[in-house]
This record gives sequence, C-alpha cells and structure tokens, in this order.
Amino acid sequence: MRIAVLREQAEGERRVAATPETVKKLTALGATLAVESGAGVGASISDQAYADAGAGVGDRLAVLAGAELILGVQGPDPASLAGARPGAWLAAGLNPFGAGPEGGRAKVDGYAAAGIEALAMEFMPRITRAQSMDILSSQSNLAGYKAVLDAAAEYGRAFPMMMTAAGTISAARVFVMGVGVAGLQAIATARRLGAQVSATDVRSATREQIQSLGAKPIFVENVAGIEGEGSGGYATEMSPEYQRAQAELVSGHIAKQDIVITTALIPGRAAPRLISDAQIASMRPGSVIVDLAVESGGNVEGAVPGEVVERHGVKIVGHRNVPSRLAADASALFARNLFNFLAAFWDKEQGRPVLDAEIGDAIRLTRGGKVVHPRLFQ
Repeated sequence: MRIAVLREQAEGERRVAATPETVKKLTALGATLAVESGAGVGASISDQAYADAGAGVGDRLAVLAGAELILGVQGPDPASLAGARPGAWLAAGLNPFGAGPEGGRAKVDGYAAAGIEALAMEFMPRITRAQSMDILSSQSNLAGYKAVLDAAAEYGRAFPMMMTAAGTISAARVFVMGVGVAGLQAIATARRLGAQVSATDVRSATREQIQSLGAKPIFVENVAGIEGEGSGGYATEMSPEYQRAQAELVSGHIAKQDIVITTALIPGRAAPRLISDAQIASMRPGSVIVDLAVESGGNVEGAVPGEVVERHGVKIVGHRNVPSRLAADASALFARNLFNFLAAFWDKEQGRPVLDAEIGDAIRLTRGGKVVHPRLFQ
C-alpha cells in the first residue's frame, strides 16, 4: 500500500502527520511511504531523516501519484490531491463543522467529489480500544500544558510562593474552567509551577479528578442540570437554572483569580461563553485569561483568535492552534495516533487496513462520491 504524507498548507501549521519513527513502523507492516519535501521542517524533521527511515521524498505531485492512503494533520484542499488513486483514504483532522469558505462542509463535499474516502480522526469514538488513536486527547494534553506556559509568559509575576530575605511573594491563583484532557493537564502544570489552583466543570464526575491533582473544585450545588455529560464523555449544554447559578458562583470566584484558563468545547457547536466582559472587569489589572476555545467561538467575551488583547487591564490570550506551538512533540503524538489506528486494522493478507463498523462508521465522512456521515445531515 502506498501512503502519502503531505506538507501542511494551513497558515501557521507546523505539525506533520508522520515521523521517522512511524515511517519505520508503517514500512514494517508492508507499506510504502512517500513524504512531501519539507513536510517535517516545522517539527524539526529533515527530509534526510525521512529518507533514512525508508521513505521516498519528493514534490506533492510525485508523492500523491498512485497513493492509496493520504495522511495529514489538517484536511488538505481537495483540489490539491490530484494523482491519488480513486477511492484513496484521507486520514486527518478534517474539522467538518469548521467555518470559512475553505473549511467545514464545503471541503468535505470536495473530498466526495474527488472520490476520496475521508476519515475524520477527531470523530474517533471515546472507547477503550480507541484511546491510543484519539488525536483530540493527545493534542489537547499538550494544549493544556502550553496554555499554562503562555499564561506565565504574559503574567508579570511569579507562579510559586517565594520566601526571600526581602519578603514573601504570594502564589499565583489559577482557575481552570473545563476539566477535560486539556483542563486536567493545565491543573497539573499550574500545580507543578507552584500555583494555588481551583477548577470547575459542568460534569460532576470531574470533582474527584480535580481533587486528585491537588486543586480545589468549584461547583454549583443542588441545582438541576449538573450532570452535564453527553455521549462519549463530552460535555453538553446545561439547564438555564444551572447556567444562572454557575454564572453567580464563577463571578464571585473569578474576581479573586490571577490566571484563568478556559477549555470548554461542545463537539459540533460553538464554544459556550463562560466569561463576560463584566467578569473580566472584576479581575485585578495584570491578570491573564487564556482562551483555548478561541477558534471555536471563544469562551471569553472579547477574545480574538491569534491575538493577545487587553481589556480592563486584563490580558486575554487567544493563540490559534496551540498544539502546533509544540510542533515536535505534537507531531510525535499525532503520528503515533495515526499509526496505532492503521496498525489496529492492518490486514496482512490484503496488505492494507480494513476498518470495522464501530470505528469505520464513526469516522468516515465520504465514500463512493457521497457524503455519508449522519452528523453532517443534522
């Protein structure tokens, strides 16, 4: 099976979908790898490193010629996939609900028209056997870590309590909103840096996770709608009663915080608004908010994708594509996710992966020239 690894074309994307490590592993399965020249530059991987691992290196046209499987981080432009075999698979983060003329449904329709079988890796079901294939978890883990470092870089004070001959410096107070993979890593990282950490989430089951990391859970009590866990462990929208109670609780808590990190996302929907302009105004000047959901509509009023803005003396950090800011590690984990996915379904006799219904139907967006995923018809 010929596998093509493409150089990412999206602005600011530094990750790559295969590393020399996974090239060797895929070659050992019996695949032939072709890597577009320069694909690994952003992740500090040279063309020579791919060649040494056994991959062919060439321009996009040569790499795609006869390709039966295309690997990417973000979904490539359908028009740029000429030369791939009819029915070729594309495995990448395809963002089918994304906004903009070049993203979302329009791009998915383009894959269907091009005869590509598009596999959205972010639709991987959250089941035990698919954990090692889950790109959302691996990339969110790094995003949560980097969010704390970004906050520390913008914050004009130290994180840990320091006792010096000149006096004592108080520990920074960090509040994490949304305790998924990114939020848990943000809690752990802020704790490692010596901050005093608290956290909240709409899913009551996260209380023990927060406490296990040494942070203080901040939860609305005795209000209907606190069990906000939907299918696959994702958060769902809450009842109006809960939203009002949470807003009151958070308003009182947030005014005392130095750093706030928001990570709340709802799959297929705009990110929920967690922090209002009035709540920002209640924070002391010099405080920092990091909005990890800024590209999905934002958790924070006034957050701007790709920018650090200041409102009421508070810095609001809205970096795009945070995992790409740790390109080498993010690429290593993403590439392993893809390899684990392909290896789990590899059929030695056919020399290619053969998907089962549970995972195949969950991630397949297009097939036979048509869009087939039910979530795209809702």
